[in-house]
Amino acid sequence: MTFTPPAPFTTRPTLRGTFGMSASTHWTATATAQAVLERGGNAFDAAVAGAFVLHVVEPHLNGPGGDLVALVRPAGASVPAVLMGQGPAPRRATIEHFRARGLDLVPGAGGLAAAVPGAVDAWLLLLRDHGTWELADVLAYAVGYARDGHPLVAGAAATIARVADLFRAHWPTSAERWMPTGGPPAPDTLVTNPAWADVLDSLVRVGASLPDRTARIDAARERWMTEVLPEAAAFIARPHRHADGADHPGILEADDLASWRAGYEPAVTTRFRGWDVHKAGTWSQGPALLHTLRLLDGADDAQLDPATIEGAHLVLEAQKLAFADRDAWFGDAGGAVEIDALLADEYVATRRAMIGAEASTRWRPGSPDGRPPVSPPLRTEHGSVDGSTGEPTVDRSGQTRGDTCHIDVIDRWGNVVSATPSGGWLQSSPTVPSLGFCLGTRLQATWLEPGHPASLTPGRRPRTTLTPTLVSRADEVIALGSPGGDQQDQWQLTVLLRLLVGGYSPQQAIDAPNLHTTALLDSFWPRTWVPAGVAVEDRLGDAVIAGLEQRGHSVRRMGDWSLGRVTAVGRDASGSLWAAANPRGAQGYAAGR
Repeated sequence: MTFTPPAPFTTRPTLRGTFGMSASTHWTATATAQAVLERGGNAFDAAVAGAFVLHVVEPHLNGPGGDLVALVRPAGASVPAVLMGQGPAPRRATIEHFRARGLDLVPGAGGLAAAVPGAVDAWLLLLRDHGTWELADVLAYAVGYARDGHPLVAGAAATIARVADLFRAHWPTSAERWMPTGGPPAPDTLVTNPAWADVLDSLVRVGASLPDRTARIDAARERWMTEVLPEAAAFIARPHRHADGADHPGILEADDLASWRAGYEPAVTTRFRGWDVHKAGTWSQGPALLHTLRLLDGADDAQLDPATIEGAHLVLEAQKLAFADRDAWFGDAGGAVEIDALLADEYVATRRAMIGAEASTRWRPGSPDGRPPVSPPLRTEHGSVDGSTGEPTVDRSGQTRGDTCHIDVIDRWGNVVSATPSGGWLQSSPTVPSLGFCLGTRLQATWLEPGHPASLTPGRRPRTTLTPTLVSRADEVIALGSPGGDQQDQWQLTVLLRLLVGGYSPQQAIDAPNLHTTALLDSFWPRTWVPAGVAVEDRLGDAVIAGLEQRGHSVRRMGDWSLGRVTAVGRDASGSLWAAANPRGAQGYAAGR
């Protein structure tokens, strides 16, 4: 018995790849990346150009004050590297400081939750080391959209409407930036951001007289970290409203910014069905996907079909175990689990044996290296946010879960990048009027309890949800990723199972009905969990949904096309390139020639 792939709802061409293939969560970024490829740029030039466009056109999903994780594999390399654009907590960001302000969680909105922004420096590092284009040419697309305008996407318009009262009452610079006429803009309103265009132009100007390309990009990086971002830090140092309903000053300082730069790290890897699956380390949630694949690798192919009762149940229960280990053991602070212990055969077998015929209602982390797990607070209620779809969900107090962008690019030479930028959402903190953007709130992913690997610690990175994936087998390669917070790896898992086990085409795998567990500790404020909770697309079918409920899952129907925003690019065994994108919400786009 094997999977039976459905007829695809949409199709994408498979081409020899005269230029390359790109996929993104916004049409302008995909079009920009494709334009760069067609003008002779490589995948890294294209990804960076598209990413700076994403800062402009999806400001509710990412921004210059946010962060970035990417997997990068230059042509000829056997394994990818991780492009690390996740900045650390400021030196004043101690548990004691937050507790003294009456907080039991890091707020989900407001500058007190700002880590060192890492996205822009990481993109510029990638361009310097692996790109070929000049900085001015790469940034020209974003400058054009910021200065001349672009139609505001419906999601951004809806987000602004949700926080309009907050902007009017407490964040006047954000109201001026996003509601210049006094009210929330309608979808497709032409919006500009001349302040941000001026910042980008200044990054080009600062190195214009220098003799070589590397020096010019390094000059831009230096200006960004030592002149532009300190201005943003000084602005949020003034007390302003946070998601807890109180006013706090930000604590990010120029010294925090001067001492940090983006960099590269080795990827962590496991093998699944003959493919090598590569992720970032335990300062991200990426190894949870590797752990889940190891738990599932012992099952027969037919047992791994998410469209069946047995397959859906197995996937959900394996994810509960993997994410319980994530929530107990992942982080950048002391005590994080070693990957070898997490993925060891004996430990995986022990965890796999815990999967039963009924849905577990308990949080069950293990002890990969023999130490007892550290439990963060297990809250089922702490506020009114509902983020089961992974969308940016904000209310008048500024409570936000935020969301993310994703971009994949592969070129004719074999260079490939899978990148997930996020943070710095327009609803994160007050807009810096002279710069046209705000700082992010990634510190909300840390705990204010000592002794946990993800505890708030000065100089340590918050454990991010950003988790792109690269999969390889000989000359074949797949780069994929998704927005969606805690759902990112869950939605990628079902796509991978359908691709690597079920024989689906990439577009069929992305189009197929999706589901995910909510029985994990939320990475975003207010950090709750839903024991035995499951979100499903109705297209999964009444019989499968009823079967899950009979096994004890607490199922929430989310509509027919609601869960999953995966995009992907790849090269198959024949050398042909392909791209595929999510049709849900008309949000994802893919192109190639």
